[in-house]
Amino acid sequence: MKERNVPKRQYTQEYKLESARLAQSLGTNEAARRLGVPSATLGRWRRALEAQNTLCADGGSQTVVATPRRPVSELEAENSRLRKALASARLDIEILGKATAYFARGSR
Repeated sequence: MKERNVPKRQYTQEYKLESARLAQSLGTNEAARRLGVPSATLGRWRRALEAQNTLCADGGSQTVVATPRRPVSELEAENSRLRKALASARLDIEILGKATAYFARGSR
């Protein structure tokens, strides 16, 4: 059997942390499939996160890399942009629904 040559990838600590949290919520296999990371690697990150959380509960020190916070104004601007995009998409769907009904009625 031919061995696969998998390139060694380097992931940031923040990526590992967020991936492990995703694996806790979705399950290791599903999160690995979505992220394109081997499930064994993701399982190792998840176990490390759980061990770290256990240490914190026992009174140990926690060394978690905090995710960078975005300013509120930037989040509000993104929220506004996304609301406009959603309204536009809903309008497109409504127009397409009416056009479909119109052409379906005309072809009879």
